[in-house]
Amino acid sequence: MRLTQTFAAGAFLFVMPFAFVQAGTLDTVKQRGHVQCGVNTGLPGFSFPDDTGRWSGLDVDVCRAVAAAVFGDAEKVKFTPLNAKERFTALQSGEIDVLSRNTTWTQTRDTSLGLNFTGVTYYDGQGFMVKKNLGIKGAKELDGAAVCIQAGTTTELNLDDYFRTNNMKYSPITYDKGAETVKGFEAGRCDVLTSDQSQLYALRIQLKDPDSAMVLPEVISKEPLGPVVRQGDDEWFNVVKWALFAMVEAEDLGVSSQNVDEMKANSKNPSIRRLIGLEGIAGKGLGLPDDWAYQIVKQLGNYSEAFERNVGQGSPLKISRGLNALWTAGGLQYPPPFR
Repeated sequence: MRLTQTFAAGAFLFVMPFAFVQAGTLDTVKQRGHVQCGVNTGLPGFSFPDDTGRWSGLDVDVCRAVAAAVFGDAEKVKFTPLNAKERFTALQSGEIDVLSRNTTWTQTRDTSLGLNFTGVTYYDGQGFMVKKNLGIKGAKELDGAAVCIQAGTTTELNLDDYFRTNNMKYSPITYDKGAETVKGFEAGRCDVLTSDQSQLYALRIQLKDPDSAMVLPEVISKEPLGPVVRQGDDEWFNVVKWALFAMVEAEDLGVSSQNVDEMKANSKNPSIRRLIGLEGIAGKGLGLPDDWAYQIVKQLGNYSEAFERNVGQGSPLKISRGLNALWTAGGLQYPPPFR
Protein backbone atom coordinates (compact mmCIF):
# COMPACT_ATOMS: atom_id res chain seq x y z
CA MET A 1 0.00 0.00 0.00
CA ARG A 2 2.82 2.35 0.90
CA LEU A 3 4.53 1.60 -2.43
CA THR A 4 1.33 2.43 -4.33
CA GLN A 5 0.97 5.74 -2.53
CA THR A 6 4.58 6.64 -3.24
CA PHE A 7 4.16 5.85 -6.92
CA ALA A 8 0.99 7.93 -7.13
CA ALA A 9 2.69 10.88 -5.50
CA GLY A 10 5.61 10.55 -7.89
CA ALA A 11 3.28 10.43 -10.87
CA PHE A 12 1.49 13.54 -9.62
CA LEU A 13 4.76 15.41 -9.31
CA PHE A 14 5.72 14.31 -12.81
CA VAL A 15 2.65 15.66 -14.55
CA MET A 16 2.28 18.84 -12.56
CA PRO A 17 5.04 20.80 -14.39
CA PHE A 18 3.09 20.32 -17.62
CA ALA A 19 -0.28 21.15 -16.08
CA PHE A 20 0.76 24.38 -14.40
CA VAL A 21 1.15 27.31 -16.76
CA GLN A 22 1.78 30.90 -15.88
CA ALA A 23 -0.73 33.00 -17.78
CA GLY A 24 0.18 36.21 -19.54
CA THR A 25 2.11 35.11 -22.64
CA LEU A 26 0.77 38.05 -24.64
CA ASP A 27 2.08 40.55 -22.08
CA THR A 28 5.41 38.72 -21.96
CA VAL A 29 5.70 38.80 -25.75
CA LYS A 30 4.87 42.51 -25.87
CA GLN A 31 7.46 43.31 -23.20
CA ARG A 32 10.09 41.18 -24.92
CA GLY A 33 9.42 42.79 -28.28
CA HIS A 34 9.12 39.65 -30.40
CA VAL A 35 7.39 36.28 -30.70
CA GLN A 36 9.57 33.23 -30.04
CA CYS A 37 8.45 30.51 -32.42
CA GLY A 38 9.48 26.86 -32.55
CA VAL A 39 9.87 25.44 -36.08
CA ASN A 40 11.29 22.43 -37.88
CA THR A 41 15.07 22.23 -38.15
CA GLY A 42 14.67 22.46 -41.91
CA LEU A 43 11.74 21.35 -44.07
CA PRO A 44 11.41 23.11 -47.45
CA GLY A 45 8.03 24.70 -47.93
CA PHE A 46 7.19 24.68 -44.23
CA SER A 47 10.19 26.01 -42.29
CA PHE A 48 13.56 26.37 -43.92
CA PRO A 49 16.44 28.86 -43.48
CA ASP A 50 18.20 30.28 -46.52
CA ASP A 51 21.94 30.95 -46.77
CA THR A 52 21.52 34.20 -44.82
CA GLY A 53 19.60 32.49 -42.01
CA ARG A 54 16.22 33.94 -42.98
CA TRP A 55 13.38 31.51 -42.40
CA SER A 56 10.51 30.92 -44.81
CA GLY A 57 7.66 28.45 -45.19
CA LEU A 58 3.99 27.92 -44.41
CA ASP A 59 4.62 27.24 -40.71
CA VAL A 60 6.94 30.24 -40.56
CA ASP A 61 4.23 32.45 -42.06
CA VAL A 62 1.87 31.47 -39.25
CA CYS A 63 4.41 32.76 -36.75
CA ARG A 64 4.87 35.95 -38.75
CA ALA A 65 1.09 36.36 -38.80
CA VAL A 66 1.04 36.28 -35.00
CA ALA A 67 3.80 38.91 -34.91
CA ALA A 68 1.91 41.07 -37.40
CA ALA A 69 -1.22 40.84 -35.24
CA VAL A 70 0.57 41.69 -32.00
CA PHE A 71 3.10 44.28 -33.18
CA GLY A 72 1.88 45.34 -36.61
CA ASP A 73 5.24 44.02 -37.82
CA ALA A 74 5.60 40.49 -39.21
CA GLU A 75 9.37 40.66 -38.72
CA LYS A 76 9.18 40.81 -34.94
CA VAL A 77 9.62 37.07 -34.53
CA LYS A 78 12.59 34.83 -33.78
CA PHE A 79 12.79 31.15 -34.65
CA THR A 80 13.98 28.20 -32.61
CA PRO A 81 14.69 25.11 -34.75
CA LEU A 82 13.50 21.95 -32.97
CA ASN A 83 13.49 18.26 -33.82
CA ALA A 84 10.49 16.05 -33.06
CA LYS A 85 11.80 14.97 -29.65
CA GLU A 86 12.53 18.51 -28.47
CA ARG A 87 9.43 20.35 -29.66
CA PHE A 88 6.93 19.71 -26.85
CA THR A 89 9.44 20.18 -24.02
CA ALA A 90 10.51 23.52 -25.50
CA LEU A 91 6.88 24.70 -25.47
CA GLN A 92 6.06 23.28 -22.03
CA SER A 93 9.13 24.91 -20.50
CA GLY A 94 8.39 28.35 -21.95
CA GLU A 95 11.43 28.37 -24.21
CA ILE A 96 9.06 29.21 -27.08
CA ASP A 97 5.68 30.98 -27.19
CA VAL A 98 4.17 28.95 -29.99
CA LEU A 99 5.12 25.75 -31.82
CA SER A 100 4.47 25.92 -35.56
CA ARG A 101 6.24 22.82 -36.75
CA ASN A 102 4.33 20.24 -38.87
CA THR A 103 2.85 18.75 -35.69
CA THR A 104 -0.15 16.41 -35.77
CA TRP A 105 -3.18 17.25 -33.64
CA THR A 106 -3.96 14.09 -31.62
CA GLN A 107 -6.07 13.36 -28.56
CA THR A 108 -3.08 12.50 -26.38
CA ARG A 109 -1.18 15.64 -27.29
CA ASP A 110 -4.26 17.81 -26.83
CA THR A 111 -5.19 16.38 -23.43
CA SER A 112 -2.14 14.94 -21.65
CA LEU A 113 0.78 17.25 -22.41
CA GLY A 114 -0.59 20.56 -21.16
CA LEU A 115 -0.92 21.84 -24.72
CA ASN A 116 -3.64 23.26 -26.98
CA PHE A 117 -3.80 23.05 -30.78
CA THR A 118 -5.12 26.30 -32.22
CA GLY A 119 -6.29 25.10 -35.64
CA VAL A 120 -5.14 23.28 -38.76
CA THR A 121 -2.57 24.90 -41.02
CA TYR A 122 -2.28 21.88 -43.30
CA TYR A 123 -4.39 18.74 -43.65
CA ASP A 124 -1.99 15.89 -44.35
CA GLY A 125 -1.66 12.11 -44.28
CA GLN A 126 1.20 9.64 -43.95
CA GLY A 127 2.67 8.04 -47.05
CA PHE A 128 5.70 6.23 -48.43
CA MET A 129 8.57 7.19 -50.74
CA VAL A 130 10.58 4.54 -52.59
CA LYS A 131 13.35 4.38 -55.17
CA LYS A 132 11.85 3.99 -58.63
CA ASN A 133 14.32 1.25 -59.57
CA LEU A 134 12.74 -1.08 -57.00
CA GLY A 135 9.70 -1.35 -59.21
CA ILE A 136 7.27 -0.96 -56.29
CA LYS A 137 3.88 0.45 -57.24
CA GLY A 138 1.95 0.26 -53.97
CA ALA A 139 2.32 0.04 -50.20
CA LYS A 140 1.08 -3.57 -50.05
CA GLU A 141 4.34 -4.58 -51.78
CA LEU A 142 6.45 -3.37 -48.82
CA ASP A 143 6.38 -6.60 -46.78
CA GLY A 144 9.84 -7.17 -45.26
CA ALA A 145 11.08 -3.69 -46.14
CA ALA A 146 13.58 -1.67 -44.14
CA VAL A 147 11.87 1.65 -43.39
CA CYS A 148 13.59 4.96 -42.58
CA ILE A 149 11.52 6.92 -40.07
CA GLN A 150 11.88 9.95 -37.82
CA ALA A 151 11.80 9.13 -34.11
CA GLY A 152 9.38 10.75 -31.67
CA THR A 153 6.53 11.15 -34.17
CA THR A 154 3.06 9.72 -34.76
CA THR A 155 4.61 8.30 -37.94
CA GLU A 156 6.18 5.47 -35.93
CA LEU A 157 2.82 4.45 -34.46
CA ASN A 158 0.95 4.71 -37.77
CA LEU A 159 3.59 2.63 -39.52
CA ASP A 160 3.30 -0.16 -36.96
CA ASP A 161 -0.50 -0.08 -37.17
CA TYR A 162 -0.45 -0.31 -40.97
CA PHE A 163 1.95 -3.25 -41.15
CA ARG A 164 0.19 -5.15 -38.36
CA THR A 165 -3.22 -4.60 -39.96
CA ASN A 166 -1.95 -5.95 -43.28
CA ASN A 167 0.02 -8.85 -41.74
CA MET A 168 3.32 -7.51 -43.03
CA LYS A 169 6.73 -7.20 -41.40
CA TYR A 170 9.27 -4.39 -41.54
CA SER A 171 12.58 -3.28 -40.02
CA PRO A 172 12.52 0.28 -38.65
CA ILE A 173 15.60 2.46 -39.16
CA THR A 174 15.08 5.50 -36.92
CA TYR A 175 16.66 8.94 -37.04
CA ASP A 176 16.19 12.08 -34.92
CA LYS A 177 15.96 14.54 -37.82
CA GLY A 178 14.21 14.57 -41.16
CA ALA A 179 17.45 15.42 -42.98
CA GLU A 180 19.04 12.31 -41.49
CA THR A 181 16.26 10.09 -42.80
CA VAL A 182 16.89 11.45 -46.29
CA LYS A 183 20.59 10.63 -46.04
CA GLY A 184 19.77 7.13 -44.81
CA PHE A 185 17.31 6.61 -47.66
CA GLU A 186 19.73 7.97 -50.23
CA ALA A 187 22.58 5.82 -48.90
CA GLY A 188 20.46 2.67 -49.25
CA ARG A 189 20.13 1.95 -45.52
CA CYS A 190 16.41 1.49 -46.08
CA ASP A 191 14.08 0.54 -48.93
CA VAL A 192 11.42 3.11 -48.12
CA LEU A 193 11.08 6.41 -46.29
CA THR A 194 7.80 7.14 -44.52
CA SER A 195 6.47 10.45 -43.25
CA ASP A 196 3.57 12.83 -43.84
CA GLN A 197 3.14 13.23 -47.58
CA SER A 198 3.90 16.95 -47.39
CA GLN A 199 7.25 16.09 -45.84
CA LEU A 200 7.94 13.42 -48.43
CA TYR A 201 7.56 15.98 -51.23
CA ALA A 202 9.84 18.37 -49.32
CA LEU A 203 12.41 15.68 -48.57
CA ARG A 204 12.33 14.37 -52.14
CA ILE A 205 13.59 17.66 -53.59
CA GLN A 206 16.59 17.42 -51.23
CA LEU A 207 17.79 14.21 -52.90
CA LYS A 208 20.75 14.51 -55.25
CA ASP A 209 18.49 13.05 -57.92
CA PRO A 210 14.85 13.80 -57.02
CA ASP A 211 13.61 11.93 -60.12
CA SER A 212 15.08 8.70 -58.75
CA ALA A 213 12.33 8.47 -56.11
CA MET A 214 8.55 8.46 -56.11
CA VAL A 215 5.80 8.89 -53.52
CA LEU A 216 3.39 5.94 -53.48
CA PRO A 217 -0.33 6.76 -53.81
CA GLU A 218 -1.50 5.29 -50.49
CA VAL A 219 -2.31 7.59 -47.56
CA ILE A 220 -2.47 5.57 -44.33
CA SER A 221 -3.42 8.14 -41.69
CA LYS A 222 -5.06 11.47 -40.87
CA GLU A 223 -2.49 14.14 -40.01
CA PRO A 224 -4.04 17.54 -39.25
CA LEU A 225 -1.00 19.78 -38.71
CA GLY A 226 -1.26 23.04 -36.83
CA PRO A 227 0.14 25.54 -34.30
CA VAL A 228 0.37 24.61 -30.63
CA VAL A 229 0.40 26.72 -27.44
CA ARG A 230 0.45 25.94 -23.72
CA GLN A 231 -2.79 25.26 -21.88
CA GLY A 232 -3.92 27.69 -19.21
CA ASP A 233 -3.50 30.93 -21.16
CA ASP A 234 -6.71 31.52 -23.11
CA GLU A 235 -5.71 35.03 -24.15
CA TRP A 236 -2.64 33.81 -26.04
CA PHE A 237 -4.53 30.76 -27.33
CA ASN A 238 -7.08 33.12 -28.88
CA VAL A 239 -4.45 35.35 -30.48
CA VAL A 240 -2.68 32.47 -32.23
CA LYS A 241 -5.97 30.79 -33.19
CA TRP A 242 -7.54 33.87 -34.75
CA ALA A 243 -4.33 34.91 -36.52
CA LEU A 244 -4.59 31.68 -38.53
CA PHE A 245 -8.34 32.09 -39.01
CA ALA A 246 -7.80 35.61 -40.33
CA MET A 247 -5.73 34.29 -43.24
CA VAL A 248 -8.41 31.74 -44.14
CA GLU A 249 -11.24 34.26 -43.75
CA ALA A 250 -9.40 36.70 -45.99
CA GLU A 251 -9.19 34.11 -48.77
CA ASP A 252 -12.85 33.21 -48.25
CA LEU A 253 -13.80 36.88 -48.70
CA GLY A 254 -11.46 37.49 -51.64
CA VAL A 255 -9.22 39.85 -49.65
CA SER A 256 -5.52 39.64 -50.48
CA SER A 257 -2.30 41.53 -49.91
CA GLN A 258 -2.85 43.12 -53.32
CA ASN A 259 -6.34 44.52 -52.73
CA VAL A 260 -6.63 44.94 -48.95
CA ASP A 261 -5.89 48.67 -49.08
CA GLU A 262 -8.54 49.20 -51.74
CA MET A 263 -10.97 47.15 -49.65
CA LYS A 264 -10.13 49.21 -46.59
CA ALA A 265 -10.82 52.43 -48.45
CA ASN A 266 -13.91 51.48 -50.42
CA SER A 267 -15.55 48.20 -49.41
CA LYS A 268 -19.11 48.34 -48.12
CA ASN A 269 -19.19 44.60 -47.42
CA PRO A 270 -19.76 44.28 -43.65
CA SER A 271 -17.87 40.97 -43.47
CA ILE A 272 -14.79 42.53 -45.03
CA ARG A 273 -15.06 45.62 -42.88
CA ARG A 274 -15.27 43.45 -39.73
CA LEU A 275 -12.22 41.44 -40.81
CA ILE A 276 -9.98 44.46 -41.31
CA GLY A 277 -11.15 46.20 -38.14
CA LEU A 278 -13.44 48.93 -39.46
CA GLU A 279 -16.58 47.54 -37.80
CA GLY A 280 -17.55 45.12 -35.06
CA ILE A 281 -15.42 44.06 -32.11
CA ALA A 282 -12.15 44.50 -34.05
CA GLY A 283 -9.33 43.96 -31.50
CA LYS A 284 -11.51 43.86 -28.40
CA GLY A 285 -11.25 40.62 -26.48
CA LEU A 286 -7.91 39.78 -28.08
CA GLY A 287 -5.84 42.53 -26.52
CA LEU A 288 -4.76 43.61 -30.01
CA PRO A 289 -5.02 46.79 -32.12
CA ASP A 290 -8.17 47.09 -34.22
CA ASP A 291 -6.21 46.59 -37.45
CA TRP A 292 -4.54 43.32 -36.35
CA ALA A 293 -6.08 41.23 -39.16
CA TYR A 294 -5.44 43.96 -41.75
CA GLN A 295 -1.76 43.84 -40.82
CA ILE A 296 -1.65 40.07 -41.32
CA VAL A 297 -3.21 40.24 -44.77
CA LYS A 298 -1.24 43.31 -45.86
CA GLN A 299 2.13 41.86 -44.84
CA LEU A 300 1.66 38.13 -45.48
CA GLY A 301 -1.40 37.74 -47.65
CA ASN A 302 -4.33 35.40 -47.21
CA TYR A 303 -4.10 31.62 -46.75
CA SER A 304 -4.04 30.97 -50.50
CA GLU A 305 -1.14 33.37 -51.02
CA ALA A 306 0.86 31.74 -48.22
CA PHE A 307 0.06 28.23 -49.46
CA GLU A 308 0.91 28.89 -53.10
CA ARG A 309 4.24 30.62 -52.56
CA ASN A 310 5.47 28.10 -49.99
CA VAL A 311 4.18 24.68 -51.04
CA GLY A 312 1.82 25.24 -53.98
CA GLN A 313 2.27 25.84 -57.69
CA GLY A 314 4.49 28.85 -57.09
CA SER A 315 6.97 26.72 -55.12
CA PRO A 316 9.38 23.87 -55.97
CA LEU A 317 7.05 21.43 -54.17
CA LYS A 318 4.04 22.18 -56.40
CA ILE A 319 1.54 20.52 -54.06
CA SER A 320 -2.11 20.80 -55.09
CA ARG A 321 -4.53 22.32 -52.61
CA GLY A 322 -6.55 19.10 -52.17
CA LEU A 323 -8.02 18.94 -48.68
CA ASN A 324 -6.44 22.33 -47.97
CA ALA A 325 -8.73 24.09 -50.41
CA LEU A 326 -11.52 26.24 -49.01
CA TRP A 327 -14.78 24.59 -48.05
CA THR A 328 -16.36 26.27 -51.08
CA ALA A 329 -13.89 24.44 -53.36
CA GLY A 330 -14.23 20.94 -51.93
CA GLY A 331 -11.61 21.31 -49.20
CA LEU A 332 -11.65 21.41 -45.40
CA GLN A 333 -10.46 24.96 -44.73
CA TYR A 334 -13.42 26.70 -43.13
CA PRO A 335 -13.07 29.98 -41.19
CA PRO A 336 -15.36 30.75 -38.22
CA PRO A 337 -17.38 33.98 -38.58
CA PHE A 338 -15.67 37.25 -37.69
CA ARG A 339 -18.49 38.93 -35.75
